[in-house]
Parts: sequence; C-alpha cells; structure tokens
Amino acid sequence: MGPMGQLIYTGIASLDGYVADRDGNFSWSEPDREVHTFVNDLERDVRTYLYGRRMYQVMSAWETLGTTSELDYIQDYARIWQGADKVVYSSTLTVASTAKTRIERTFDPNAVRELKDATSTSISISGPTLAAAALRAGLVDECRLFLNPVAVGGGRRFLPDGLNLRLELLDERTFGNGVVYLRYRTRE
Repeated sequence: MGPMGQLIYTGIASLDGYVADRDGNFSWSEPDREVHTFVNDLERDVRTYLYGRRMYQVMSAWETLGTTSELDYIQDYARIWQGADKVVYSSTLTVASTAKTRIERTFDPNAVRELKDATSTSISISGPTLAAAALRAGLVDECRLFLNPVAVGGGRRFLPDGLNLRLELLDERTFGNGVVYLRYRTRE
C-alpha cells in the first residue's frame, strides 16, 4: 500500500489566535508577496480543498482573480486553486459557483478517512469550524499557522476551545513583514 494522503489545516491568525475578528473582518491577514509566494509553494501538491461554507465563499474569488491580476504570485495561486478539487460542507448552499466543486451536506469523518486513503497527495482543510470537526475526529496530520503581528481581541479562533492536542514543531520561518510560519505535526 502506498503513502496515504495528508490532511493539512492551514490558517492565517492573529497573535491572539483568531482567523477573523468579532465582525468577521480579516483584512489584517492579507499576505504580502513574500508570504504569498511561500504559501503558493506549500499548496502546489494540494489536490483537494475541504471548505466550510463561509471559507468557500471567500476563496471562490480565486475562480476569476488570477485572470485579472498583473501580479505573478496571484496568477500562480489562482492556477493552483483552480486546478484542485473542492469539497464544500454546507447545509444551506445548493449550487457551487466554481468548477471542480461538490457540495456535501454534512461532514463525515469516515468519508474523509477514505479520501485520505485513496490519495498520496495533500488534502487541505480550511475554515475553523470545519477544521475543529476534523481535529476532534483525529483526522488532521499537520497544522500550518501563519501568525500575524496583530491582536484583534476576539472573533473566530484558529483552534477550537476544549481541544486537547499535542503538537510537534516540524518547521518555522520568519518573514520580513513580521509574520511567523509554524508547521506542526499532530501527535496522539
């Protein structure tokens, strides 16, 4: 049997651990060229993205974003994103606004396990609510966190309350804009 797919939870968070503030704002998290180029390289082997509805609605802009941008790193990410399959978990969304996308009504840990078993590439999971369900089910292999030098005082947390998890640091990097990248493997 070949190597199994890795389920990777990647997020951009404030220093106090939030992916969005109380108003749902995350404009403070927009990566600059250096960070975005690094993210692009991380995402190249992602073949499937798993999203909650809110995160999907934010990310669906990438269906057209790269075609209008002059910036090479934006075009590069758009190509990566458009080339991958997307699975959106939503009880309300009826139709996907992007290609290569399917909607699932509920998050089924066993179906995600089967997806991991069926691939040898990376599967990305995004959105703190969806990721919390995957973390609680023991499905997440790695957490990749981009910590921004900002505190927002509340909002949507990168990691859910009540989660007990041991992590092993695999990699770290500091960027010119003060962002720190931390890559962890989850441990039982």
